[in-house]
Amino acid sequence: MKPVLVFQHIWCETPGVFLDVLRERKRPVETVKLYEGEQPPDDLSRFSGLLVMGGPMSVNDEADYPWLKAEDRILKEALALDVPTLGICLGSQLIAKAAGGVVRRGPLKEIGWYPVRLTAAARHGRLFRESPETIEVFQWHGEYFDTPPGAVNLASSDLYPCQAFSIGQNVHGLLFHLEVTARMVNQWVETFKEELDGVKEYIRREAILEQLPDRIDSLNRTARMVFGRFCERLR
Repeated sequence: MKPVLVFQHIWCETPGVFLDVLRERKRPVETVKLYEGEQPPDDLSRFSGLLVMGGPMSVNDEADYPWLKAEDRILKEALALDVPTLGICLGSQLIAKAAGGVVRRGPLKEIGWYPVRLTAAARHGRLFRESPETIEVFQWHGEYFDTPPGAVNLASSDLYPCQAFSIGQNVHGLLFHLEVTARMVNQWVETFKEELDGVKEYIRREAILEQLPDRIDSLNRTARMVFGRFCERLR
């Protein structure tokens, strides 16, 4: 069985619940820790699919993170061959850029728990079929994109009209996070404390943690459902 390739950009932004699903399905995983200097493969031929995680950097920071160029090359291959690919937050932004879209700084950051509205295309599509019109997700981003060229818009929030998209049959990007565990949320709040200090006038660190116990189980169920459906198309 071919492994799933994972691109990880920082130690604390792991596949979380997604990794649990892959282990339960006995799917091998090969993780490239780009932040530690590990190099992406030359191509995707020996992998069943690609999972591109989040990170605090911008897709436009190629001068500071040269491996972003290698990721762009791999993602262009995934798009051209319709390889099963799922990008989360930064990962979705990287896919959007590889598809010809523009990623830019948003007027406000979304950090914490937010509702997103699924489009009709999403609710009749593969990953989110039969989902309610609105689902609650975890967000942590300051940059965004419009619906990329050739993509179908799957979700929106009050601040950003494109929160998720699909390209072809097998490539998906989610600007939001489904994969986080309670432990990951606590880690992020501590790791990115300085960022939270910079937005304290409209985002309360305490509220993120106070709401965690009531929201995490529902989020994890949604993550398992959505990612399980993604796994159905792995090569």
